[in-house]
Amino acid sequence: MFRTALRNVLAHKARLLMTVLAVMLGVAFVSGTLVFTNSLSNALQNSSAEGFDQVDVAVQPKSQEDKGSTIGKTPELTTAQLDTAAEVPGAASAIGVVNGFTAIADKDGKLIGGGFQSQGGNYWGDKDARYPLVDGHTPSGRDEVLIDSETAERAGYKVGDTVRLSVDGPVLEPTIVGIFTTDDGNVAAGGSLALFDTATAQKLFGKTGTYDEIDVKAAAGTSQTQLKAALDEALPKNLVETTTGTQLADDQAETISSSMSGLKQGMLVFAGISLFVGTFIIANTFTMLVAQRTKELALLRAVGASRKQVTRSVLIEAFVVGAVAAVAGLVAGIGIGAGLRSLMGTLGATVPDGPLVISSGTIVTALAVGVVITMLAAWLPGRRAAKIPPVAAMSSLHAQATTKSLVLRNTLGALFSGAGVAVVLAATAMDGSDGQAPMGLGAVLLIIGVFILTPLLSRPLIAAASPVLRIFGVSGKLARQNSVRNPRRTAATASALMIGLTLITGMTVMAGSLQQGIDKMASSALRADYVVSMANGNELSPDVDRKLRELDGVTATSPLRNAPSRIDGDTEYLTGVNGSSIADLTELPMDSGAFRVGGTEVVVDDETAESHGWRAGSAFTAHYEDGKAQKLTVAGVYEGNEMIQGIMLDNATLAPHVTDPADMQVMVKTADGASEQTKDALEKALGSNPAIKVQDKKDLSNEIAQMFTLILNMVYGLLAMAVIVAVLGVINTLAMSVFERSQEIGMLRAIGLDRKGIKRMVRLESLVISLFGGVLGIGLGVFFGWAAGELLASRMATYELVLPWARMGVFLLLAATVGVLAALWPARRAARLNMLTAIKSE
Repeated sequence: MFRTALRNVLAHKARLLMTVLAVMLGVAFVSGTLVFTNSLSNALQNSSAEGFDQVDVAVQPKSQEDKGSTIGKTPELTTAQLDTAAEVPGAASAIGVVNGFTAIADKDGKLIGGGFQSQGGNYWGDKDARYPLVDGHTPSGRDEVLIDSETAERAGYKVGDTVRLSVDGPVLEPTIVGIFTTDDGNVAAGGSLALFDTATAQKLFGKTGTYDEIDVKAAAGTSQTQLKAALDEALPKNLVETTTGTQLADDQAETISSSMSGLKQGMLVFAGISLFVGTFIIANTFTMLVAQRTKELALLRAVGASRKQVTRSVLIEAFVVGAVAAVAGLVAGIGIGAGLRSLMGTLGATVPDGPLVISSGTIVTALAVGVVITMLAAWLPGRRAAKIPPVAAMSSLHAQATTKSLVLRNTLGALFSGAGVAVVLAATAMDGSDGQAPMGLGAVLLIIGVFILTPLLSRPLIAAASPVLRIFGVSGKLARQNSVRNPRRTAATASALMIGLTLITGMTVMAGSLQQGIDKMASSALRADYVVSMANGNELSPDVDRKLRELDGVTATSPLRNAPSRIDGDTEYLTGVNGSSIADLTELPMDSGAFRVGGTEVVVDDETAESHGWRAGSAFTAHYEDGKAQKLTVAGVYEGNEMIQGIMLDNATLAPHVTDPADMQVMVKTADGASEQTKDALEKALGSNPAIKVQDKKDLSNEIAQMFTLILNMVYGLLAMAVIVAVLGVINTLAMSVFERSQEIGMLRAIGLDRKGIKRMVRLESLVISLFGGVLGIGLGVFFGWAAGELLASRMATYELVLPWARMGVFLLLAATVGVLAALWPARRAARLNMLTAIKSE
């Protein structure tokens, strides 16, 4: 039986090629994902570890817990503590580290890096081992700065150039006096790093005479553990904490690994989808192969082969096919991993250098996935073939499925579909987070149910195409009959395309609806024309509000100033606003009370009010960071959203209790409304600062939706793999169908149907099957998009369903294109059959 199985594999090389390709693509995606993420993670970890080469022990300030009613603040490291650290036994040197946000503009005035990745720091002494200079000299004073070599190369800067930058304040224009190299992870990720001398950095970052961290280097013969123990003894434990360089590197490596796991899981999900789609193709292929060899298998049974041996022979074939496909997929996956890494560089993402990591786990996973998936898909056809009695197989009585099996299949499909719809509908009535798991379960049940019911659904849906197919005469009529001749095969072929289009359509419906909801939120919640904020999300200087308020054409402004407080024993952040103008800048629906902010009256968003049991008229005591307490009254409860939420009180009330006021954003209303000229005027009033963003309502909604749009684009790219696999499935099905119908095609040629008619018949059959899968996929996608939107609507009041008719039309056209392309080779093969040879074939 083993020799028989191998002979069958070698005898049907062309038939199994599509199956090998389907498995290979899925395995390539899995192994490529593992190679890419492992290589990227390894490179980032190595780069990060190099960044800690100059640190044996890091001394950091310890966050102070709240004592009584005051809000604790993180202490700063002093010069005295730096001197103490440098003098402990076993310390060779100690460096005081100062850092903060520093936005660098390119030569066009645009921000370099991604906002939060734009950092600044201090260059220690005459020669800082952390930042080797490749050109120039050390900086001195606020008019001199160093920049990293990556930023210099990207922006075209060189020593002697003047650069515009901002350090949470006015724009500076220092001269670049040096360029250095660094292993800083932010720079590796595409950010920038600017360095000043220590005194200047302390002044610019508001840390005069203090440090964010002290890095201590051990003397020869002193271990990191010994140095840490000495520092723990010399420094006040209640104010500082120490960590070895090795521990810092390990913590950073764990953080990188954790962040990469999300990317890896996301990509593996789509690889799984490709394999899931490929499973249909494999099962379809083996079903047809077994059907074509029924007489051969019956003869084996007649001469003494048992059912287990017949099943085993089919599984051996599957094992060989799976092993070959898995090896090919692994090789292709290594290429995909290398290609993805190069692509990141092409797209502008900076990736540290490092080797391509091909772990034993990747190899084992790729081989196991390929072989196991193939054997599982082939098991059912093999078992079904073994159960056919030899006499029935020889007389082809097995060809038609029994009524009992069809009733059982349809009943099972109806149960799964009904359960899936019920669970999904129940999930839509739940809260957003609570409904996610039930909705996922319901979606899986419904997809399985529809797949089981697809043979039943194929007849009425394909019959609906009859009027169009009649236009093509005999070829169209034959195409329709061939499409429904074997409903199970048609179902398996169409289901592969259905799953891909279900996911694409569902995500598209959600993305369009979400964008509409965000746009509506921005237009309905804000009366302000512009919102001004820092590019990195940090705090704005109060000077920004003052400058904007004094600008001609500005009719109203209000900063949103965050300040910590203690309320009912919990930390709550208060939002300070301009009480006299905030109502003119926002338009928030009120649940109760009035939108009135002034004195001790505040307004609270609905979620915060519910968590504390407040309503209009409720009173509570807020403990400020200066230790003082004040009784406040809830004037009204408003509906919060992603843009505006929290406890709002007048800045005049909050200001006396805030020692270092800073604003998260400033809302601005102008006499002329939003326009490019007004936006330019606001930016120029703020000194064309690269660190500050001036955004209108459209900019705000686009920024919020940007992440979801990025995910959607990734989904489109990754699901293209599933569509390619589906194309292979249609080609596979048609090719085998043509082989099975060779005698029939020969007879059609003999009675007058020309080659063009044969080609048209096969193409129309492929088109009908693909459109059938497309209609099912788009229908399910719309349902899932609506259901997921109901979950979002529970957290976003402005969410509303938007059906992207144009894109759904494109998806249907894509399904038709798949059908046309997939039929090219099978149609050509059918038309070239020799009619006499075909008539004599069995």
